[in-house]
Amino acid sequence: MSTNTFFIPSENMIGAGCLADAVNVVRGKGFRRALVVTDKPLNRLGVVDHVVGLLHEAGIEASVFDGTKPNPTIGNVEEGLAMLQADHCDFVISLGGGSPHDCAKGIALCATNGGRIADYEGVDRSAQPQLPLVAINTTAGTASEMTRFCIITDEARHVKMAIVDRHVTPVLSVNDAALMAGMPKGLTAATGMDALTHAVEAYVSTAATPITDACAIKAIELIADNLRQAVADGADMQAREQMAYAQFLAGMAFNNASLGYVHAMAHQLGGYYDLPHGVCNAVLLPHVQAFNAEVAAPRLADVARALRVDTRGMDPATAAQAAIAAIRRLSADVDIPPNLSALGARREDIPALAANAMKDACGVTNPRPAEQAEVEAIFAAAM
Repeated sequence: MSTNTFFIPSENMIGAGCLADAVNVVRGKGFRRALVVTDKPLNRLGVVDHVVGLLHEAGIEASVFDGTKPNPTIGNVEEGLAMLQADHCDFVISLGGGSPHDCAKGIALCATNGGRIADYEGVDRSAQPQLPLVAINTTAGTASEMTRFCIITDEARHVKMAIVDRHVTPVLSVNDAALMAGMPKGLTAATGMDALTHAVEAYVSTAATPITDACAIKAIELIADNLRQAVADGADMQAREQMAYAQFLAGMAFNNASLGYVHAMAHQLGGYYDLPHGVCNAVLLPHVQAFNAEVAAPRLADVARALRVDTRGMDPATAAQAAIAAIRRLSADVDIPPNLSALGARREDIPALAANAMKDACGVTNPRPAEQAEVEAIFAAAM
């Protein structure tokens, strides 16, 4: 028997229009000045001004760092940390999707622990809780607003560092579907497939528990029922809100059961080529599960049923293949590129990508261990 710990922020708010209520909660915590970590597109769209205005009305001052890149870097963390220290901010707000959330976690962790964010690569390397972090989500996919995962790109090594640390868990997560209504179709699709990957990898993980299983399966069902509509009609608030719940449930699953080779491999693609994480996951997901099917067929059969596949009369191996086919159909239906070559990945880089993937902490809980040659073969198949 082993001890399982379940990580989640102490407060989580979900629902269209919940942002105003969240600001009241933040005011009640006695914070005085926020560092708002976001990106330039959200700033240009006026989303940052809206949030800063609500904070001002609540008596909370704010400094804005909008330098987060799509794959946040060590440099981004250091720039944001310098602003936080210069402006004497006593807490951090991340506003956006996974990139601002991850960047904010890096800033908040270094603010209290010192050193550089690279010092905390790995599992639970920090000694102190990070500066309080309030994560306001604008996408439905990464679940970074509620997890203990922080992914930062080391520009020098062209590697995405996986920082898995209980101390980077936000104190409050906010999922207001009204903030997600303006997401473009491509981002909606990529983040939705990211959420599906979280749920599937958590469900087949060697660290899965009955709690994470329940979260993962419900997330898969909600994604199967709502992602296509959320992509087709971004103004459909019912579909948007259901996807917000789906990605949060998937986050609950992988935050505690961890992930697998899809993420271990996708991190390398992002670090090497600066590619969108959700798209890399979507392309790799069926290929990695085809590799896993040898040992995880019963689990993948459950995934097939959650994806609304009628598996009556199928043995587990056949149902597992049906799950993989259903993942491919969903990915195609939301216009995910068909392979890694379409994203600009190069076959000659496969050995380096695979070697780095073998070092990624996410691969530890994959249900079928792999040698580097096998990871290389998966990359090749996905090309």
